[in-house]
Amino acid sequence: MKYLKKILLPVILLGAFILSGCSSSTQAKYDATKALGPQVNYTVTGIDAGAGVMDNTQTALEKYGLTQKNWQLQTSSTAAMTSVLDKAIKNKQPIVITGWVPHWMFTKYDLKFLDDPKKVYGESEGIHTIARLGLKKEQPGLYQFLENFNWTSDQLAQVMLQINDGVDPAQAAKNYLKKHPDQLKAWLKNVPEGNGKTVTLAYVAWDSEIASANVAKAALESRGYKVNIRSMDAQPMWTAVATGAADASLSAWLPVTHDAYAEHFKGKYIDVRTNLKGAKTGLAVPTYMTNINSISDLKNK
Repeated sequence: MKYLKKILLPVILLGAFILSGCSSSTQAKYDATKALGPQVNYTVTGIDAGAGVMDNTQTALEKYGLTQKNWQLQTSSTAAMTSVLDKAIKNKQPIVITGWVPHWMFTKYDLKFLDDPKKVYGESEGIHTIARLGLKKEQPGLYQFLENFNWTSDQLAQVMLQINDGVDPAQAAKNYLKKHPDQLKAWLKNVPEGNGKTVTLAYVAWDSEIASANVAKAALESRGYKVNIRSMDAQPMWTAVATGAADASLSAWLPVTHDAYAEHFKGKYIDVRTNLKGAKTGLAVPTYMTNINSISDLKNK
């Protein structure tokens, strides 16, 4: 999801319109006795063109010999992709998507990642918290919170699902904290009152990071901090932390997705901790496609 770009509404709508033909209600249900390629028009349903998972998927199509079999990657947007996925699953139709966790779609739908023996998508990742140089000395209370903050994909998905269902991100964050008082207490352990100190957190505008930024904001505000959260693309987010324009970010995917930024800004930021383990990207399909379990199966079945 590296270099993920914001997509204007007209583009999202156009992508949804284009993709709707791939999984319309009139399309046949998945048939395990037939070759998969023709059933999905030899198409992997993707997201934004600049996303790292899209770059890796293009590489995967080549390394697994799928390009030679006329497989292609359909560019759209996350909103368009999940809309088509929803329609396909409701009608038990075949679909192959670019997937990643943490994301609400893996909580809402029964999906599975396809095995990647060539390791095109790399191993599992962690989402790291990074901070500007000097933050620990200047704002020890905030730094303590950053050291405390961690959670699981399932916990994060609870917030993402609320947001996907139309709840305002700030309210979804407050709902989560109200439901998990012990977790909030652990995050705020040894964190003194903020007394109105201003905090700026940068985040990448992905569903997972929108959720985590708003939860961190709500948690810190409950301790008396004034928190500003700033949505950015990946490169500006790293730049903001490295230059001190932002105090910290909870959105650094390492060691794969943001590896180039981590190397480029080496020595200009602090890697505070891994706040979420088990992040992953790859190709995914609905679990009812029982005979499709590996990327190689796209070509062979």
